[in-house]
Amino acid sequence: MLQRIWTFSTFLSFSRIILVAPLAYLLYADIPNNRVWIAVVIAVAAATDFLDGYIARKLHQVTDFGKVIDPVADKISVGAAGVLFVLAGYVPLWYVVIFIARDLVILVGGLYIKTKKKTIAQSNWPGKITASLVALFLLISILQSEALEVLRQVVLWTSLVMMGFSLALYVQRLFIGSSLTKRAAL
Repeated sequence: MLQRIWTFSTFLSFSRIILVAPLAYLLYADIPNNRVWIAVVIAVAAATDFLDGYIARKLHQVTDFGKVIDPVADKISVGAAGVLFVLAGYVPLWYVVIFIARDLVILVGGLYIKTKKKTIAQSNWPGKITASLVALFLLISILQSEALEVLRQVVLWTSLVMMGFSLALYVQRLFIGSSLTKRAAL
């Protein structure tokens, strides 16, 4: 049966990739309140990350394309934002290297699952939480507020722990199967 590729929820997923362009512009533009606008772009991207799957399930529009574009959009948008933030001096390089390396492992594993097991590995909640924590870390970093520095450090280290946890779940799903992943997601 032929599925629709473009639904409202897949558009939301794809919009995260598109939002990288205004983010890049705002990071280097000399305009008033550019940090506020950067925060708005990050918040919109984070909102689409939660809404796309919710809307797809609510409207019964879950598609194989949506299962693929959602995590790909996460990896492209968060990875590109991370690189841009490193280049602009807002976040440390080592942090971005860790989350891009994690995403590459997950991407390669997802491709393996698709080709060998003929199934599409969907995003899981630990992965969504990780992406949200990375976005929150970028958001707090752009604000450059001393009052938020303790929170920034907490989010930094919490996101690193979640990166490890979500990666472990993906690796477990890749090599063992999804039974433990299903229990961990509950």
